[in-house]
Amino acid sequence: MPNVTPPRQIRIGDEWYDFDAAAKSLGTERATVIRELIAWYLREPGASLPARPDREIVLAARQAREEEEAGKAGAPPAGD
Repeated sequence: MPNVTPPRQIRIGDEWYDFDAAAKSLGTERATVIRELIAWYLREPGASLPARPDREIVLAARQAREEEEAGKAGAPPAGD
């Protein structure tokens, strides 16, 4: 039976987009990583912390996002 739990909303900020890129770099999705974290936090049998991407993946995703946002706003990218 598919998961029928209704979606929940939380406020995270721009890190949400970096988190998406990081999860995808490991071949997974944010929701899967969150479920794994919750299972670990609740000390479910067999649960372990999910793998984390290299920091460079996160920094590259953040830079790409910031450059895209700056381009949309008509401002020069950060660092220029």
